[in-house]
Amino acid sequence: MTESSSPPLADLLHAAVTTVGGTERPGQTAMAQAVAEAIDDSSHLLVQAGTGTGKSLGYLVPALAHGERVVVATATLALQRQLVERDLPRTVEALHPLLRRRPEFAMLKGRSNYLCLHRLHEGVPQEDADEAGLFDPFEAATPTSKLGKDLLRLRDWSDETETGDRDDLSPGVSDRAWSQVSVTSRECLGASKCAYGAECFAEAARERAKLADVVVTNHALLAIDAIEGAPVLPSHEVLIVDEAHELVSRVTGVASGELTPGQVNRAVRRAAKLVNEQAADALQTASEGFERLMELALPGRLEKIPEDLGYALMALRDAARTVISALGATRDASVKDEDAIRKQALGSVENIHQVAERIVEGSEYDVVWYERHDRFGASLRVAPLSVSGLLREKLFEDRSVVLTSATLKLGGDFNGVAASLGLAPESPQDPEGGEETAPRWQGLDVGSPFDYSKQGILYVAKHLAQPGRDGSRDDMLDELAELVEAAGGRTLGLFSSMRAAQAAAEELRGRLDAPILLQGEETLGELIRAFAADARTCLFGTLSLWQGVDVPGPSCQLVVMDRVPFPRPDDPLMSARQKAVEEAGGNGFMAVAATHAALLMAQGAGRLVRASDDRGIVAVLDPRVERARYGSFLRKSMPDFWYTTDRNQVRRSLAAIDAAAKAQGS
Repeated sequence: MTESSSPPLADLLHAAVTTVGGTERPGQTAMAQAVAEAIDDSSHLLVQAGTGTGKSLGYLVPALAHGERVVVATATLALQRQLVERDLPRTVEALHPLLRRRPEFAMLKGRSNYLCLHRLHEGVPQEDADEAGLFDPFEAATPTSKLGKDLLRLRDWSDETETGDRDDLSPGVSDRAWSQVSVTSRECLGASKCAYGAECFAEAARERAKLADVVVTNHALLAIDAIEGAPVLPSHEVLIVDEAHELVSRVTGVASGELTPGQVNRAVRRAAKLVNEQAADALQTASEGFERLMELALPGRLEKIPEDLGYALMALRDAARTVISALGATRDASVKDEDAIRKQALGSVENIHQVAERIVEGSEYDVVWYERHDRFGASLRVAPLSVSGLLREKLFEDRSVVLTSATLKLGGDFNGVAASLGLAPESPQDPEGGEETAPRWQGLDVGSPFDYSKQGILYVAKHLAQPGRDGSRDDMLDELAELVEAAGGRTLGLFSSMRAAQAAAEELRGRLDAPILLQGEETLGELIRAFAADARTCLFGTLSLWQGVDVPGPSCQLVVMDRVPFPRPDDPLMSARQKAVEEAGGNGFMAVAATHAALLMAQGAGRLVRASDDRGIVAVLDPRVERARYGSFLRKSMPDFWYTTDRNQVRRSLAAIDAAAKAQGS
């Protein structure tokens, strides 16, 4: 059915909202209309939709009404499941009588998310089994061990599951257990060569996606589909990117590469039994040379590749190329399950070849650096200086793209986020459309149904000392303790580092009666459940809490940020991006560091008001938000709370909120 023959959009939206038991909101209506128009004229839309807007229906209804295939890409598993298990079934049911058709939908993830029947029944290739200390993991793992129980449960589950999707297994299993029964795309034999190809869960998911009107996927798979030139998503006319503030970081991750001594050594061991001695020895020698250099590696960016590293990488690249050729030319019928072993070895060596060659070529658009981890040792990493050009070329051609999030306007406009996506500043486009014309787009802020100025206060503790590099902040800890005490607990503490979160938890546990939960001491899900269950409880943590907590009601009435979350000064990629902006004549600090901080602060502040009757305070314990020139940019990026620097006023407000919550029995 074409869009022109569909019922009016307002009728469709009303039917969908009524079915899910919601209330139509002006912001949701405005969003749905803008999405429909963008799809209609093949343009692009950035739409900021605050918490409570109902943005899922705001894009699903016009997309389903249009009748063309749509891909919805999200950043988090929680939203993927919400779409497939709740929003889409209800919306399809509601629209079916009006559209006179029943749109199909499916979820598609990366191959390693699905159970591999070949791995399950034939076992792990010998090399991986040796590394794990197992020859047959199902036999070697004792039935009473955690690994043994997980593997036995996976075998039973394989007979019951229709999807093979790891996230449909409840309770879940350890990463170690799952690695025994799953493969990456590089390791997969392919349906035509695999004895279990006809029953493959990953292939079945792809087939369902090909037949679906709506395909729900994740940012990483979208990036792989766009960047690597090997289509994994079915062709589609409309792309909707939810949680779009995460897209640049996810695409950067997919476009990055890494080499470690352990990774190279595994590739050597996997290939050694399958190729001639000369090829294996060359790769072994190159591996040893690389490992010796990495033992001396110091963390930091390599603006120029040192000569000795260059030689080591060329040796790795050339030896890997020889092994790749040899793996394609030899077969040994005596080796059990040789195809699986060969495919795994080939994938490992191809990755080494690609990353080594990329670093040796030394593109001006790449950033290369050493990292050192206390547990895993040194690694050599490479990432794109920017993904904006990549996104402009690969994402915005041949389809209409809608990007939405609660935080796309930073400092009052969409231009910062748009630039990171490869879009020119929002302005009237040249109708003549020369070949250099940027993709047409518009930005729309549909607001939020919440009255932020009456529901929340933004407090900046301007009397505190400016945070220093040593991390010691006694005055901040004093302020934090007083605020938590005044709030009667009910505090989500968002810290710029795990060290700061640990120090604050230790200090306040010694001062206050309120229970203090700390990220890392239990799974994140368990911590959030415990935090929501007891209003006196506080939860302290770092990055995933800034964006991943949804606790409406009296358990979260004080959100504290210890400092402005700028990137670390020694972060090689962010520093390189900042320098590149400055060399191009721009303000590198504002374009990179301040934008990064603003996005996190907007997300963090968004943890406070999650429902229409929520009340509370966001406290920023960093005076720079008031004193520094960039402070207004950060404040404009957060919800429009009532603003104050009066510490006494804040304590009175917290006491009143606490008293009101207690009076209601919370």
